[in-house]
Amino acid sequence: MNAITLMELGLTGLLVALVPLSLVWRAKGLDNKYRKLVWVTMFFTFDLIMFGAFTRLTDSGLGCPDWPGCYNHSNPLLAHEHINAAQAAMPTGPVTWGKAWIEMTHRYLAMAVGVLIIALMAIAWRRWIKSKGSELQYRPWFPTALLGFVCLQGAFGAWTVTMKLQPVIVTIHLLLGLTLLAMLAWLAARQSPHLPVAPGRALVWPATLGLALLTLQIALGGWVSTNYAALACTDFPLCDGKLVPDMDFGHGFTLWRHLGMTAAGDFLPFQALTAIHWVHRSFAFVVILYVVWLAHRALRDGGLRKTGRWLLIVLALQLCTGLATIYLNWPLAIAVVHNGGAALLVVLLVMLNYKARYAPAGIASASPQAQ
Repeated sequence: MNAITLMELGLTGLLVALVPLSLVWRAKGLDNKYRKLVWVTMFFTFDLIMFGAFTRLTDSGLGCPDWPGCYNHSNPLLAHEHINAAQAAMPTGPVTWGKAWIEMTHRYLAMAVGVLIIALMAIAWRRWIKSKGSELQYRPWFPTALLGFVCLQGAFGAWTVTMKLQPVIVTIHLLLGLTLLAMLAWLAARQSPHLPVAPGRALVWPATLGLALLTLQIALGGWVSTNYAALACTDFPLCDGKLVPDMDFGHGFTLWRHLGMTAAGDFLPFQALTAIHWVHRSFAFVVILYVVWLAHRALRDGGLRKTGRWLLIVLALQLCTGLATIYLNWPLAIAVVHNGGAALLVVLLVMLNYKARYAPAGIASASPQAQ
């Protein structure tokens, strides 16, 4: 890919980033601008994850089969000859006009997130140096780590394409995206004031365990999605009419293999897809029960009550959308919302972890106004 195309791609990412940057610029005071930029970057990253789910669920991951451009061009319009030829050869194949635009829009959004994180890092370093390290809210180490992490995420985005949607690479790409969202949520919590929590920090380790369980469940859900196993069980609570259906765990959970294939190169048996789906479905009950218990513990503390309440709301939404994907034959909109619900749970549990550790200790109010 030539330098001009790379410059065009970079300019496109910058232009997309100007929309959230213009919103931040209207905030009064540098502290407010920086705090707002953190929150806007987190929100934009959440949008990127949602659109990434849409890209994956519409089979658009190879809409442009090279990276970072589209047939060595900065947008599908310039690659019209290649796209027309691919679509003519396979009208329902991986490369069509619609899929090319979906894939490139996802990349433009990813580049815009990178621009926002560079802005965060630049502001943090500038204020840190100017204040000679006295303004602790501008400590630059975390924003700098964010930039390194988004570069790692970009590398896995490239490998997702070049390795033809290999399930383990796509799943890691998803997990890294959610980790980036979690890091931004932590930074946003660090930049925001919090109500006092009850002394004792009783929820520190329970909240940590909750986040670990959710991470494992999201990894299992990513494995379902990247292996297209969402409809391996089309009934509930049974699967194929059985409580424990016929399953092939060995092939289903072999990590290093091509999409739809076993490690030996044979077609993946349906029982392997059933195993992938059933494990994700079964472990969901463990996560639901634990997070419900954790949320009820948070409701007892005035400083954590709002987070606990939202955990229960989003968890209920996640359960409903998960069941709807089975009963309604995996509609696209609900599948995307299900992915978004997982991302929201990550944000809420990160916020709960931060507050449980670092919110000021005091007598937490039990009144409804203590949110």
